[in-house]
Amino acid sequence: MSTKINAPIDAPIRAPRRDRLSLALLAAIAAVALPAFAQEAAPDGADAGELDRIVVTAQKREQQISDVPISINAYSGDFLQAQGIEDYGDLGTLVPGLEVQTQSVTNPSISIRGITADLDDPTQEPRISVFQDGVSISRARGSSVEMFDLQRVEVLRGPQGTLFGRAAETGAIHLIQNKARAGTASGFELGLGSDDQRRFTGFYNTDLGDNVQGRIAAFYETRDGYVQNLDGGTLQGKDTRAIRGALHFGVGERGGFDLILNYQKDTPPGTGFRSQVIPNTRGSLDPFVANSQRGNDLGTDREVYGATLLGDFRLNDNWSLSSISGWRRYDSLDKFDSDGSQADLIEFDEHAWGHQFSQELRFNFDAGGKFTGFVGGSFFKETANRDLAYQTDERQMYALLSPQINANLTPLIGGALANYYYPLQSVLNPNLSPNTSNATLWLPVPGTVPPTASNPAGFPQIPLNPDHRETFGNDVDIKAFDLFADGTWRFNDAWSLTLGLRGSHESVKYGAFYGTGNGSALGYLLSASGDPACAPTVVCTNFLFPATGARSASGNYTSWVGRAVLGWKVGENLNTYASIARGRRPDMINVSPQGDAHIPAEIVWSYEVGMKGNTAGNRFLYDLSLFYYDYTNFQASVQNDTPPPFFVTTNAGKAHAIGFEASLFAKLGDNVNGWLNYGYIDGGFNAFDDDGTYQQLAGNEFRMTPKQSVSVGLDWTIPLGDGDDLYVRPQYSYRSHVYFEDENQPGIEQGGYGLFGLRAGWRFADHWDLTLWGDNLTNRKYLADAGNTGLLFGIPTVIPGRDRSYGVTLKAKF
Repeated sequence: MSTKINAPIDAPIRAPRRDRLSLALLAAIAAVALPAFAQEAAPDGADAGELDRIVVTAQKREQQISDVPISINAYSGDFLQAQGIEDYGDLGTLVPGLEVQTQSVTNPSISIRGITADLDDPTQEPRISVFQDGVSISRARGSSVEMFDLQRVEVLRGPQGTLFGRAAETGAIHLIQNKARAGTASGFELGLGSDDQRRFTGFYNTDLGDNVQGRIAAFYETRDGYVQNLDGGTLQGKDTRAIRGALHFGVGERGGFDLILNYQKDTPPGTGFRSQVIPNTRGSLDPFVANSQRGNDLGTDREVYGATLLGDFRLNDNWSLSSISGWRRYDSLDKFDSDGSQADLIEFDEHAWGHQFSQELRFNFDAGGKFTGFVGGSFFKETANRDLAYQTDERQMYALLSPQINANLTPLIGGALANYYYPLQSVLNPNLSPNTSNATLWLPVPGTVPPTASNPAGFPQIPLNPDHRETFGNDVDIKAFDLFADGTWRFNDAWSLTLGLRGSHESVKYGAFYGTGNGSALGYLLSASGDPACAPTVVCTNFLFPATGARSASGNYTSWVGRAVLGWKVGENLNTYASIARGRRPDMINVSPQGDAHIPAEIVWSYEVGMKGNTAGNRFLYDLSLFYYDYTNFQASVQNDTPPPFFVTTNAGKAHAIGFEASLFAKLGDNVNGWLNYGYIDGGFNAFDDDGTYQQLAGNEFRMTPKQSVSVGLDWTIPLGDGDDLYVRPQYSYRSHVYFEDENQPGIEQGGYGLFGLRAGWRFADHWDLTLWGDNLTNRKYLADAGNTGLLFGIPTVIPGRDRSYGVTLKAKF
């Protein structure tokens, strides 16, 4: 772990060059695989080009992945299961340019090509769309869903507004679940692992009647957290149950409906925030040994509901109609200890809930000639809310803030009186318990009471609240109407041109609420903005934010995004393309007691060239892309100098990113496959804006953006006869240095690190598969996140990444 805040994990802050193991593995693939392809004849079986033959619907029609002129990775559900990819947080090991950091099931952070979607605040619009069967599930509190019984996953990089709507400014992740289909099939998976992990998935598909099929799938996983909590229980664990029902109704020979119902319940233990300033009661700053208040009461309780109705109908030989109707609702309560210590300083309960409805109609045209395309429209309606209930012991908070209180009052009352009435205190007692020795607070209003020897200035004295509470929150209501069209004209067998355009009209209403607390003494001296929240002549109820009640602001915005792609099929086995695309993150309004601030839409122009194909008789597949992004009105999330709220979205001006990505798949032998993904990106904020003004974040790197990322894996099968096999699947991934905030604070960062995993197993008796697996087998210590809310109070926290884990899995399909 690379951090300068007394971190106990020993790792360099910066990696001056890529990890040697990643270089060695990359060189091994190139040195061993490529010469062999040049010498060997093409295999007879079709499996040599398995990944190339996967069919995707990224462009709203079925295509071979090698024919899609965009940067896309697609993996079947079977491949993901074989590689141990269990949620989209694991997809970063397979997709170049994709980074996923998951604090908790309600707080994922997704980055594609260096641009992160900050999704915890409902007023912040996504940059990256997460779709499930054509329905947007991009709102953070409901987007983290289990990837079980999947048909495939598609990850698209670059602006995808034409194809995936208003939230796909820099990319999209599409989870495509298995639907009910003709025939009877079933399967299950049972697993046991470290941290008392228990896991089950299963499905059953059958015919229910003429032209009616049904499918049911279920998921269950629970495991203890990998962070020990000295106050009780563990942190960073999992407890999830999910069930899905699907029905298919055939309508003659020209189409049908698919109805999909999803439900997921999550009750994991709490998030593993760990202070890197306040040692635990053992005197350690070890991120894996926490002292989080409330012990077993910490954690998340979340429910997610979804209903999707898909309709596909062939209208005639040339036209078809597709309909996607989606309804979703989520409701979550998250209890967490933001200071990550035994002190009662920054305790939050977050209640987030929301619901949405969407409807899309799309007409597709394909007459088998030079032109194919689609035209359609959509409606999207969403309400999202978040309330935060804050609690603190003001006796302990005074000890934490005493240096700032002393410094603020010294110019007003002099150093001698400031040191007498507001002495510096330690947050912890010598025995490492919280310091609650100061039960009262002096108000700097001289002459209010008669001076005495113990009160020479005549200051009044009031009690510090040992259980101060206040509530604040925000919400958003969105209505959006879209019209879109996209088409491809093939000039001849080699050249094609694709043009796409989407227009959107949005009506949005933003709200904020700051409620009345139960009484505060500290509010007379200091608040979250560093200034007093209350005047001496009024009753003080709040410490963090003044109780200003409810505020709201609204706006209407019209915009467009689009793309132009020139495709050149160089030969039977090589496709190239050049594209220009315009992406957009919608306008927003910061609503606060200080006033409402309009943040203009973030615009990106993307320029990309790519090539994809195969060689050596389909034994070597490749997908290469080179891109440049040019941003204006970049919306950065920064600390607010005059809160509320703690963080605000601001117009950070101009930014850019340039990068290269490569996805390679090789058949190294009859029973050995290998794959390698590599990504390079250099992205950050420009020095000057369009007016020549020096920018606030000039020269800073984008948060959560490693310049170098590599993942490499092998799949070696050893036939045993009678259809039985042994297999070995090693995998290694590397990420270079990252900052966790756009402000690039020293110490709030992670040095380069690599993770090694291994799966080995036995397939037997046609239907059965027994796997032994291990992740992070070298037990590499690294950070999943750093800074967080504690940073605003001068006590930054970290969340450690998962340490070594291992287990066994039994699978069967019938």
